[in-house]
Amino acid sequence: MSLAMIISQPGGPEVLKAVEREPVSPGPDEVRIRHEIIGVNFVDIYFRSGLYPQPYPQAVPGFEGAGVVIATGSNVSAFAAGDRVAYTGNPMGAYAESRNIPASRLIRIPDGVDTRTAGSTMLRGLTAHMLLNKVREVRAGDWILVHSAAGGLGQIVTRWATMKGARVIGTTGSPEKVATARLAGASEVLLHTDAAWPEKVRDITEGYGVHLAIDGIGGTMLSRTLSVVRPFGTVASLGQPAGPIPPVRVEELGFARSIALMRPSSLAYTDDAALYRKGASDLMSALSAGLENHIGAEFTLTDAAEAHRVLEAGHTTGSVILTVQA
Repeated sequence: MSLAMIISQPGGPEVLKAVEREPVSPGPDEVRIRHEIIGVNFVDIYFRSGLYPQPYPQAVPGFEGAGVVIATGSNVSAFAAGDRVAYTGNPMGAYAESRNIPASRLIRIPDGVDTRTAGSTMLRGLTAHMLLNKVREVRAGDWILVHSAAGGLGQIVTRWATMKGARVIGTTGSPEKVATARLAGASEVLLHTDAAWPEKVRDITEGYGVHLAIDGIGGTMLSRTLSVVRPFGTVASLGQPAGPIPPVRVEELGFARSIALMRPSSLAYTDDAALYRKGASDLMSALSAGLENHIGAEFTLTDAAEAHRVLEAGHTTGSVILTVQA
């Protein structure tokens, strides 16, 4: 039997329930893996809470993990039992001791990258790749604003942008998280609870504004973020833990402002086979070259509900993971 966490109906963390399931042999184009590490992300919370519709009854959440291949389907030749692999993206179903997954979704983990790092980095790493290469091709010298710079996504975006030579202005929600954002490489760190933060961003950039602003907070943060982007710059709005985002009028973007607003989806990015393979290859190369991903909280698979509680409450810095006992 294989343990999995399921959602039978939308609700709070308590709707996550542990069940035992009979393992099923992988299909012709599938691989069965035994998880060691499972990533916990806000998108999991959105499906659990009902913000996003549940794809099937008794759904197993989770879009990110890493482990070892234990069986392969008849058409699979690229992987064999014992291979270390990682993945992110559809189909949902990572909160399980083992699972079947399309072989096309798997990425071989290089020798220089440990399974723990790979399993906690795939979704945020591919999201960072999307932001820094597809949403805007970030270059050395660019100014980047990263909200929640001490969080899991914020840290890896900051570290990778810095490796590319960009200058990062990070924001955090509390003074205690400022040091974490600075350790990730932020040149300047502001409190987004300070009403004057937009003015300070403009001052830091000598009045020009940033080339790229990344808002993973939502709520009313987006309208203020739009005001600190230079002409022909870009704002990426992704995630909304602070609540729904008020409508944005197109007049706020055009004419004298001349800025672009994007609502990129990391799952859509990973659903594109070419983008996924390129992003994953670049990510593994960056990890091998020293890109770090801090793990801020760790729980066992059966404590997934508690992992959701601390992530929702904003009590973590860095990635949140679930571990599976061998």
